[in-house]
Amino acid sequence: MPKADHTRRYILEKASILFNSKGFAGTSMEDILKATGLSKGGIYGNFQSKEEIAMQAFDFAVERVSRQIQERTRVIDHALDKLKAVVYFYKEHVLHPPVEGGCPIQNTAIDADDNNEQLRQRVMEVLDEWQSRIAHTVEKGKQRGEVHPEADAYTFARQFIGTLEGGIMLSQLYKDITYFDAMARLLLRLIEELRP
Repeated sequence: MPKADHTRRYILEKASILFNSKGFAGTSMEDILKATGLSKGGIYGNFQSKEEIAMQAFDFAVERVSRQIQERTRVIDHALDKLKAVVYFYKEHVLHPPVEGGCPIQNTAIDADDNNEQLRQRVMEVLDEWQSRIAHTVEKGKQRGEVHPEADAYTFARQFIGTLEGGIMLSQLYKDITYFDAMARLLLRLIEELRP
């Protein structure tokens, strides 16, 4: 990896934790300088603005979580087992997330809701991509006879994400896994209901 790419990646790694923990408004350029140990020239030689760093740091954080989930689900063939593996992944990581500060989608969605339209749009794009991946898994399961042919893939995807994110939010708020466990049981029932 070229040195410039390595430096950018290092900045994004540190900034992703800051933005995910403190939000866009709560993270200053001074915080980024301190976390990276770089000079202003070192930061601005790689990024034009705090906004650009925030956008790319969000993508970096999402990619980190997605990569870990894909490593787990790639080896699973059955559609319903793939979906269950995602639930189990979050159950294991809800209180010890892959990116410090919690779920980057949830944190950024709340942080950017009324304050940063560009970040808000990016979160919606990522959620749309996630819904599409889940719906694709369901549709593939339908083709293989693993999922009921009448199942509505996109309705299921929205229920899945909403329930999962709600469980994450409650468990992180209360610092108690039992809140996620309740949502996980519901999700596993929803997955089972997809069977033909």
